[in-house]
Formats: sequence, structure tokens, C-alpha cells
Amino acid sequence: MAVCEISVVPVGTASASVSEFVVEAQHVIRKSGLKFQLGPMGTSCEGDVEDLLRVAKEVHEACFKMGAKRVLTSIKIDDRRDKHLSMDSKLSSVEKKLGSSG
Repeated sequence: MAVCEISVVPVGTASASVSEFVVEAQHVIRKSGLKFQLGPMGTSCEGDVEDLLRVAKEVHEACFKMGAKRVLTSIKIDDRRDKHLSMDSKLSSVEKKLGSSG
């Protein structure tokens, strides 16, 4: 399993606000069935790389369907194959180390 962060920035829209695009992106991600976590600068998802890339493409295209003239999409993928990886395990690892150092 891989973890991916997806962030889209629609350009060439009528407003400086992008919240309507974020809402549409969330609809696409929720329909995907992937586990996800909305963040202030993007959405993290976990699943097979193929599924993550498919959803990122769907989110990207959704912005054009809403009228954006240009869309900047950033994708970060953490694909670890030597042990189980999840959003929760990544957070737990850091929190555990923070607890032991503080």
C-alpha cells in the first residue's frame, strides 16, 4: 500500500477562492473508496499506486470541468514495499518518537 498527497490549484478562475474546487475534489476522492484525510494544503490518500494515480487524474480533470482554464496538480507518493505503510503508521511513528524525546 502507498500513501499519496494530492493538491490542485485551479488557475484562471473568476475568484481567488478555491474552496469550491476543494469541495469537488473531496467528492471525487470520497467516491473513490480510498481512505483519505483532508489537510489544509492537500488531501492524503492511501491505496494501490494505480488507484492513487487514477484518483489524482480524476481530481485534476474535475477542476477543468468546473471551468478552470489551467490546473496545477502536485502529487507526492510514498510507496514503501519492505513493510506495511499507511497514513496512520506514518503519523504514529513520528508521534512515538516525539513522545520519547520530550
